[in-house]
Amino acid sequence: MRLLKKIVLIALGLAAVVAAAAAAALHFVPAVQDRLIAMMADERLGIDHGNLLAEDGLRVAICGSGSPMPDPDRAPACNLVFAGGEIFVVDSGAGSWARAAGWQMPAGKVNAVLFTHFHSDHIGDLGEVNLQSWVGGRSQPLAVYGGPGIERIVAGFNEAYALDRGYRVAHHGADFLKPELGIMEAIQIDGVMPGAPVIVLERNGVKVTAFTVDHDPVHPAFGYRFEYKGRSVVFSGDTHKSANLAEAAKGADLLIHEAMVMEAVAIMHEAAVRHGNARIAKILADIPDYHASPRDAAETAAAAGVPQLGLSHLIPPVPHWFGKIIFLRDTAIPGVETHLAFDGMLIELPAGSKDVRYGNLGN
Repeated sequence: MRLLKKIVLIALGLAAVVAAAAAAALHFVPAVQDRLIAMMADERLGIDHGNLLAEDGLRVAICGSGSPMPDPDRAPACNLVFAGGEIFVVDSGAGSWARAAGWQMPAGKVNAVLFTHFHSDHIGDLGEVNLQSWVGGRSQPLAVYGGPGIERIVAGFNEAYALDRGYRVAHHGADFLKPELGIMEAIQIDGVMPGAPVIVLERNGVKVTAFTVDHDPVHPAFGYRFEYKGRSVVFSGDTHKSANLAEAAKGADLLIHEAMVMEAVAIMHEAAVRHGNARIAKILADIPDYHASPRDAAETAAAAGVPQLGLSHLIPPVPHWFGKIIFLRDTAIPGVETHLAFDGMLIELPAGSKDVRYGNLGN
């Protein structure tokens, strides 16, 4: 027994010496530091998500499942749709593209951005989407779709990034970064009325339809339906419970719907009042009337006959483990399977099948 103890102590001592030597090498030996950097670079740059563009079905990735409320785990609204060999971006809240870039998305395949509406948490990263897809090798100007007002949004971002574009062209050369491809093009969606959706894009087998939702006083406010190879996904945008959304989503495979836990927001409002924060109290009192509860979302999915529901644009911000409790506690409806979205969620809808597969780009 004493011999065994001695062996264990010696082993622990040697392990401590090795660990100390490794720590010293990491801190003081540049060659070791450089080797670690190379390993990190290989790990990051070796990621290949080209399979997401395979033309064997429709894929959706959530690059922002949060809201304007600060959340360390969730960026504001952002969704990626992979179809027809392209990437379509539905909303791009501030900081959301950094999530997508961290997953090594093939940015040069982003050819279109579609805005549901013009709240800041849905448009804030447009400049970065354009910049990164341009640098990533996009072969045409980025098309940005939205309702009336989209020209102002796009013109503003083009102007805000004008100096940056000039610096980058001067540094890398106009052959590498073609200046004309760094300037976005606005495409205004007109004629969308309740009960009268409009096809806004149709190419390479992909059809995108815009329809109205209820986010009053925000006008326009759209949702979008994507169809590809017999599969379909619908994005609600921000909305109160909407019969028009249910109609537009009929027969879809997947509905990505915003969600606000009304009881939690009421509790936060009471806390703001108790602590004398009148401005926060005012905002918390106002916002429930133009958002939907998780139960509203589940009922909408059921009314539309949509079997898979993803809750996103989550209010309030809470840790994911707790969110799965409070957001899903009142969503049990026969025929609807509800999931809580997270940044990095991947949803695959294979062609020729009714399967819906969930994964995690962050793993």
